[in-house]
Amino acid sequence: MQNTAASTVRSAARNSAAASGSRISATAATPITRRQFTTSPATNKAFFLDTLRKNHTPPTSTYKINGPIGTHVNTGPSEELEKPTRYLRMIMFGKPGAGKGTLAQRLVKKYDLVSVSTGDLLRKHIAERTEIGREAEDIVAKGGLLPDEIVLKVVTNELDGLRNKNWILDGFPRTLGQGELLDAHLNKHNTPLTLIVNIDVADNVILQRISDRWVHPSSGRVYNMSYNRPKVDGIDDVTGEPLVQRPDDNPETFARRLEAFYKATSPLMKYYNTQATHGQSSRRVLQHPHQVSFHRPHKLKLATLSGATSDENWPHLDELVQQFPALRERAEVLRMKHSLSDAIVASGLAAANAYRAGQVQATQ
Repeated sequence: MQNTAASTVRSAARNSAAASGSRISATAATPITRRQFTTSPATNKAFFLDTLRKNHTPPTSTYKINGPIGTHVNTGPSEELEKPTRYLRMIMFGKPGAGKGTLAQRLVKKYDLVSVSTGDLLRKHIAERTEIGREAEDIVAKGGLLPDEIVLKVVTNELDGLRNKNWILDGFPRTLGQGELLDAHLNKHNTPLTLIVNIDVADNVILQRISDRWVHPSSGRVYNMSYNRPKVDGIDDVTGEPLVQRPDDNPETFARRLEAFYKATSPLMKYYNTQATHGQSSRRVLQHPHQVSFHRPHKLKLATLSGATSDENWPHLDELVQQFPALRERAEVLRMKHSLSDAIVASGLAAANAYRAGQVQATQ
């Protein structure tokens, strides 16, 4: 009975292979036995490829992460390996009063983009009494400066949760050492920086700007009496609450802040300029000989915007960020565009119909 069953199975296999025009080997009419499959490399390869063609099953891929030998993640057919340059991971530099806050607000308002503020994160940790928050609070209470390691931990804890999101980092890094620490962490997790923007506004322009600057304390909205006035002087457009001037918005404080900016930021900008010019350096990572590894080198983009106002710089910044495919406009922005487009079309149709009706009347 067993021989009969085996004969039936072999007969069915032969008929199936003949019907589908299988090209497993030169002797396709002969069923592949277990012995043939395990001892013949050529047949094994042909059989495997033919099986893939029949079932339309894409092979599983393996992506290498920095780490010990054998450290890797497997991604199935439905998962797409992340391309580092798909996502916008951005830092914006600029002198005090250059308009970084205004431009960042416009980006967040238009695009599905997360703004990560170092100051806000530190205040949140302190308020929630986290381990990092308690440590930071003790140092600040004693009048000390927070070590780079603590600030880095605060920032990276947040960024690690934004792996497949677009973000802009505010307030960090401020020194070359911080920049190198941040790069090392991001590259280790295959989430490198993709865009550096330097807002380069002349010193005299900024000095005039900060003298005319008024802010809404709770939201951070910034107004300027020279070119971005509120609808009502001294009143926030959104909440109706009073605006204030920052205590440090004066020429003496500005001069000190500007000196500190040049001292700390110039080496950092040189560092990122080198990264953008020559590409980010990466350590050679050991891996198992049979492990498939996909390296996705990318080149950091660096741009300098030299407009005198945020309104001048905004179109260029908007064009820059549109180069990242994963960045999408917010739903409300798209709805507004569609509504405006529909209104224009409706207006055009109404004008065309009115013109046609007038032509008909003229011919009668």
